Amino acid sequence: MLIGLVLGYAAIRFRVKSDPIVDQIDALLPQTQCGQCTYPGCRPYAEAMAAGEADINQCPPGGEVTIQALADLLGMDAKPLNAEHGEHSEKTVVTIDEQVCIGCTLCIQACPVDAILGAAKQMHTIIKDECTGCDLCVEPCPVDCIDMLPIETTVQTWSWELPQINRPEDIIATDRAQSDKGAAA
Repeated sequence: MLIGLVLGYAAIRFRVKSDPIVDQIDALLPQTQCGQCTYPGCRPYAEAMAAGEADINQCPPGGEVTIQALADLLGMDAKPLNAEHGEHSEKTVVTIDEQVCIGCTLCIQACPVDAILGAAKQMHTIIKDECTGCDLCVEPCPVDCIDMLPIETTVQTWSWELPQINRPEDIIATDRAQSDKGAAA
């Protein structure tokens, strides 16, 4: 019990206060920890944006949606994704061909979120719920047993693409009649 009291006191006494704007920026980022933005993870990138040292368009996994959200938060104009950092693509997850894996642990060392489970000279596997699809484990693999696959569409990951109504003939008759009355008035 004494240890618990000491730890509780230490947690309060030595608490590190963070910048709330950094926390808000970090919450908008996809948390892939991929490093494509040239920072070692999402939190350092958020800190750099808050300090004015990084632009809002350096996160390929976040894509245009994240850039727009960051622009709204920071009161800036949205910019297109900087091509130097990569292209936005659909979300993926890693799979390891366990029959080919030699257990070298290079993929484990490369994974920034510890989503690969295994030991030296043993088969490795992926914790799919932890994998962010950052692609950092693929290159170091000497036997090419790692593949990136798109995330399966489920009820949790499915989203509806809203249709764009750009032409008058796309509007249903009752709405067209109402818009004609509004234009005549």
